[in-house]
Amino acid sequence: MKQRVALILTGGGARAAYQVGVLKAMSEMLPKRARNPFPIICGTSAGALNAATLAVNAKSFRKGVQYLLNIWKNFHANQVYRTDAAGVFNNTILWLAGVLSSAVGLSKLKQVSLLDNAPLVELLDALLPCEKIQESIDSGHLHALSVTASGYGSGESVTFYQGAKEIEPWHRTGRVGVPTQIEIKHLLASSALPFIFPATLINREYFGDGSMRQIAPIGSALNLGATRVLVIGVTANGYTEHVEREDIADYPSLAKIAGHALNSIFLDSMETDLERVRKINSLVAMMTEEMRERSKLKHIDVLVISPSQSIEKIAEQHADELPWTIRLLLRLVGARQHSSSTLVSYLLSEKKFCRSLINLGYQDAIKRREEIMYFLSEHGELPQ
Repeated sequence: MKQRVALILTGGGARAAYQVGVLKAMSEMLPKRARNPFPIICGTSAGALNAATLAVNAKSFRKGVQYLLNIWKNFHANQVYRTDAAGVFNNTILWLAGVLSSAVGLSKLKQVSLLDNAPLVELLDALLPCEKIQESIDSGHLHALSVTASGYGSGESVTFYQGAKEIEPWHRTGRVGVPTQIEIKHLLASSALPFIFPATLINREYFGDGSMRQIAPIGSALNLGATRVLVIGVTANGYTEHVEREDIADYPSLAKIAGHALNSIFLDSMETDLERVRKINSLVAMMTEEMRERSKLKHIDVLVISPSQSIEKIAEQHADELPWTIRLLLRLVGARQHSSSTLVSYLLSEKKFCRSLINLGYQDAIKRREEIMYFLSEHGELPQ
């Protein structure tokens, strides 16, 4: 079987800047003109935007990473969502009116959200030529790109993929793989944070952020033909610090509940899937060769790189960089500087915060250089 390393880029709004720092370090570890070391690239939520950019530039890994760096190092929130007073407050009023009218049965909930992501639509249209994805596949620099979104109608986790002809669609409980031509609409659907950004209509169904109901994020990579998987997460899984409990008499604000819900969406499924892979690997290790052939189970090497520091703590230090309209909106839903850092970290698409995360990702990857190089070179040559 041909060895293929898959790259999985998870979601998390502005937190996806961390992934770019890790990728920057990897690009420096490899030869300057190295081709894409990841034949299979899987993206979810904001990670889908990074994944698509790498796929478009699969011929030159370093060029693709540099392209991402140029964007994320100079990001401003108004490139992702409207931050002007008229845009923010008109959208908020429409959202509240839509929710209330729907709740009392006056009308169906219209296509409204807390924030208007029209600037992101314009940015992607201008900077991401999705037609080049097929060129990367035809040239042999890419085996497959996948983008996962959550169907609000079916309740399924749908992985849209574009890849080699031999890849077959799949249907598992709660998740399906659908061959298609990846377009901007798929990226918008995958990165549509619930309540915050609008759902996207694809093939008669509305889709939202791919991290919702994503039961097996690693499974998609395996279905696409991966034999090893490298995951770049955006949650500090290994980070532990004693947290002082707040006064339990204070009922949690909407902002705090929203941040907690988003954290659960982006963390739980990956941790569960990683545990499942570890258990399968342990089982495979105890099997004889004959048993492995009959069961069709295989050992899957997985390397996970995640933040060594709390991104919420970093967001706290940069919260004032949010546009005043967004800070006011957050205060209206009960956000306070310390208690709302989780929610802020998803919305803080400002260059100083993004640069801090890029630097953290870069340093984390450099510290694991030997581990990363061994993982990429195992069972084969390093990309040239």
